[in-house]
Amino acid sequence: MSNKKMTVEEAAQYFNISKEAIHNRIRRGTLESTVEDGIKYVFIPPSKITQAQKVKKNVAVDDRFHFYLQEQNKELQQKIEKLENETRKLREEKEKLLVQERIRIEQIYKEKDIQLNNILNAISSKFLLEAKPIEPEHTYDVEIAQEEEETLQEIKPKIISLNKYLKKQKISQQKREKIIKKIKKSKKTDERFLIKKEKVYIDIASYSYDDLF
Repeated sequence: MSNKKMTVEEAAQYFNISKEAIHNRIRRGTLESTVEDGIKYVFIPPSKITQAQKVKKNVAVDDRFHFYLQEQNKELQQKIEKLENETRKLREEKEKLLVQERIRIEQIYKEKDIQLNNILNAISSKFLLEAKPIEPEHTYDVEIAQEEEETLQEIKPKIISLNKYLKKQKISQQKREKIIKKIKKSKKTDERFLIKKEKVYIDIASYSYDDLF
């Protein structure tokens, strides 16, 4: 097979390279050239032609494979988008069901709470109707103690309860209780104190009680 003659432009297109690359090969001596009628031609040896054909074939195969990959990628992308849409739709439906279920449960508990409150109110009302008013236990004793103190004051105007006396002296309640308790438990007879109905009275006109505090 003889060398094939081509113009620089034809050779560049054949090898799929630039015209400058052809000129560089001519200058390096890897391609033979000639000028005819002012046009430069190059001579392509058979080995170069075969190599170029292989390259073109490989390029064509690569192009087909690249196109195949693009098509496959496009299909996969469409499937992914479809799955994402279905997933989003399922998620929205799930959230909607959860909201509906939560509302249903809240309504059930609300109704149960209303029923329970009604029952408790009915029971409370029944107990209130049946319950008897409770009078303070100490009311009667206080009234008796007040009557006794008034009676004693009629006899001796300066007789008052020890508790009241200590209170006027600004003695704390805890200390007052301690003093009164001590006098009640004392086995010694002390005419300064009059104990009546568990209450201690004193005669401030006749005796001094400074020793108590």
